[in-house]
Amino acid sequence: MMKKAIKKLLAALLAVAMLCAMAVPAFADGSTPAGTTYTITINNPIGTYKAYQIFSGDLEGKILSNIVWGTGVTEAGKTDLGSAKERADTLTNEPSVKAFAKEVSKYLGESSGSYSDGKISGLAAGYYLIKNDTVGDNETYTSFILAVVNDVTVVPKGDKPTLEKKVKDANDTDGTTTSWQDSADHDIGDDVPFKLTAKIASNFDDYTTYKFVFHDEQSAGLTFKRDTVKVTVAGTELKASDYTVVTDPDDGCTFHVVINDLKKISDAAANAEVAVEYKSTLNEHAVIGSAGNPNEAYLGYSNNPHNSNDTTTTPKDKVTVFTFKVVANKINGDNDKALKGAAFALYKKGQDSTWKLVGLNNATETDGKYTIVDPDQTKFDWVGLDDGEYKIEEIITPAGFNSIAPQTFKVTATHEETSADPKLTVLSGNMTSGEITFTPNKDDGSLTTKIVNNAGTTLPSTGGIGTTIFYVVGGGLMVAAAVLLITKKRMENK
Repeated sequence: MMKKAIKKLLAALLAVAMLCAMAVPAFADGSTPAGTTYTITINNPIGTYKAYQIFSGDLEGKILSNIVWGTGVTEAGKTDLGSAKERADTLTNEPSVKAFAKEVSKYLGESSGSYSDGKISGLAAGYYLIKNDTVGDNETYTSFILAVVNDVTVVPKGDKPTLEKKVKDANDTDGTTTSWQDSADHDIGDDVPFKLTAKIASNFDDYTTYKFVFHDEQSAGLTFKRDTVKVTVAGTELKASDYTVVTDPDDGCTFHVVINDLKKISDAAANAEVAVEYKSTLNEHAVIGSAGNPNEAYLGYSNNPHNSNDTTTTPKDKVTVFTFKVVANKINGDNDKALKGAAFALYKKGQDSTWKLVGLNNATETDGKYTIVDPDQTKFDWVGLDDGEYKIEEIITPAGFNSIAPQTFKVTATHEETSADPKLTVLSGNMTSGEITFTPNKDDGSLTTKIVNNAGTTLPSTGGIGTTIFYVVGGGLMVAAAVLLITKKRMENK
């Protein structure tokens, strides 16, 4: 009996020992103790996030076993998606994971945990889909993140396009043209070249459709030339049918260039450059001086790889076109007062050294003859000039005054070529031949000078003093003749 009792006791002890042996590894091998929660830390978060438990199961290290559908999948999703274990077995590479994320995102139910300061905490073990809940202005939604959760750090994959607006400057006299920059000066009437450059987001592949809309806002001094628009993607020019140019849109812009879906453009890819080049004419409404003629642009683009209808915009980028004027005051050299009755022509020197007429001032021309317009005009200005070499010629001179020789001078302007808000820094006019000098005013963009005329020399005429002179000279000659005659007779008598 004693032996039987001992055997029963040993058997009981062995059973307990086996249970203990089975229980201990549950903690020793990394399996999840009941009630344990975890935290997802998000590096460089954009906006706010939510996490959805896609799969639940037993967590051992980073391995999830005994997989079933998690609390973040709706009942409809569990039905439509089939076996959780079978779907998990298909996730073997990045493309299959991305495809599954898009599919399961249609069946998301309740999110898990709470978000604060870039962390989602209070999560049970499982396989989670992490997605943006909200984003700020000018921000993009990040791509879906799938991760096995124990305490884990994830890096959102998201990017946003950039936009730059640039302009080119040109000097008609020396023929030089700058590279693309943030400011320029031009003559009224010039066709000013502009360029908009955008970069496609790095997560372009995560989008099903991808919209690009260039918004351009021009000041009243610029007239958009629609027929000059050229659009390129990765350096390849698009066909006109690949985009739409919308003039006078309802958002206050001058025009839009719309690419409805870059995914349909063969050369479009992550980080590729999309560029729009066009010209606008600097017109008679251009602002003269330091205020300049600003031109702003921004980009509208798809910002949610999970919803093709979501869009946002980049901040605005600005360039400025400047133009100037020359003012000449006609002055009487005898008394330094305003002098009436003059007219002028202004010429600009071209790169071939020929002089091109900029404009007549106070005169009309017919068959090479000039007719004055306003006999009382004393102030002359030429508005809408850029840098270069110029010549002023007096084509009608006030009566009784000597004409001035042609006056040549150079206009020089300096403005910030790289700036978010370009400023005019220097404006000057320097003589190359002649006597006039300029007083510059950067604010109103003027170069002001005096053109002095001096009275002509008074010469005698046949009336007045001239007649007297003839009388005196004539009388003298008669006296001399008489003296010679008397002298001759006396000599003969001897």
